[in-house]
Amino acid sequence: MLGIIGGSGLYELEGLRETTRRQVDTPWGTPSDELITGALGRQQVAFLPRHARGHTIAPHRINYRANIWALREAGATAVIAVAACGGIAPDCLPGRLVIPDQLIDYTHGRAATFFDQTGSAVTHVDFTEPYNAPLRVRLGLAAKGLHLPVVEGGVYGCTNGPRLETAAEIRRLARDGCTVVGMTGMPEAALARELGLAYACLSVVANAAAGVGGSGQSISMDQILQTLKDAMVDVQRLLTRLCSD
Repeated sequence: MLGIIGGSGLYELEGLRETTRRQVDTPWGTPSDELITGALGRQQVAFLPRHARGHTIAPHRINYRANIWALREAGATAVIAVAACGGIAPDCLPGRLVIPDQLIDYTHGRAATFFDQTGSAVTHVDFTEPYNAPLRVRLGLAAKGLHLPVVEGGVYGCTNGPRLETAAEIRRLARDGCTVVGMTGMPEAALARELGLAYACLSVVANAAAGVGGSGQSISMDQILQTLKDAMVDVQRLLTRLCSD
């Protein structure tokens, strides 16, 4: 079973067959939306829209623990997380797909671990490589098989949101080595690691980050939405190819 988390612009998974929808509950509360299971290509899939259908849950209010727990309980052993982001590096252009291999967490105030119950043993997990290498390779091969432009590697900087970043903050992220910036990559990736799930991120560059390129003065939300709408066609094709290989 492959878990797929839909980010901004991806609220349904086209081509999913023999689907069942169910609202689930977890020890950590209710996930973002109904869990949709079915077959995509040759792969059994559990799909969950991170922001809920209609995009009603802001990044800092997502119940990441419930989402990851629900996917694991559905039988997922691996998770591909689709996430909209801003491009910082020159090759991370609007509409480009990026498969990062590292991340830096700038979030605060989020429930970030399953191991925080009073009286429970202190538990540390290795997070040297936050994204699963074999899963990243599968994503890259699927993209190449479709001749989709893709950036393999990079550093995802995760900010708290829901506001976009200042130009000075993006300059700081660039100095830190970030190549894209998003708001949902953490604690999602760490929670998957705590549950032993292979996890990879498929970032979709929705815009140039603040102060970069055409975003020197301001960022157009209308343009972001149009870019995501166009890019999600490629994302749907890529996911179908990956599940069919």
